[in-house]
Amino acid sequence: MAFGERLRFFRTKRGLTQKMMGIMMGYPEKSADIRVAQYENGSRYPKDEVIEDLAAGLGVHPKALALPDIDSYIGLLHTFFALEDLYGIRISTVEGEPFLFVDKTGNKDAAELHSMLLAWSEQAEKLENGEITREDYDRWRYRYPEFDTTKHWVKVPSKRFSDMMVKAFKNKLKD
Repeated sequence: MAFGERLRFFRTKRGLTQKMMGIMMGYPEKSADIRVAQYENGSRYPKDEVIEDLAAGLGVHPKALALPDIDSYIGLLHTFFALEDLYGIRISTVEGEPFLFVDKTGNKDAAELHSMLLAWSEQAEKLENGEITREDYDRWRYRYPEFDTTKHWVKVPSKRFSDMMVKAFKNKLKD
């Protein structure tokens, strides 16, 4: 998720207009909304100090605004928070252990993610049961959605290949 999307998300969540946010940041009233709009549409990227000020003004951690990263535990956790906001990822515990799940009733994106995660789970279970090799599993993951057969993400053969297969099948029926 881009910085601008996160900024817009938190700004609107707080009920602030772009102008209000800009004024709060200390920009001149005339151009306050323009600067915030530039950050939100990605035409400008703020310096680290400005990100810290924006975050403070919105009452969030700077990592919650910055592009989520998984190179630190805090960055990873803020990535999960962003996934919660956008895709209905929820956290709970079972027997004292944390687990993440998708609340597929949240929105269309959550329902789509839920389907995708079920497909992933199916492949992981096949690996665990010895039905596929680690190489097969990795091929599925690293080339997703090309090899996914559970939904509409399946890679469709080219028209040329499909026609060739139909012709071969018809020839086989003639024999």
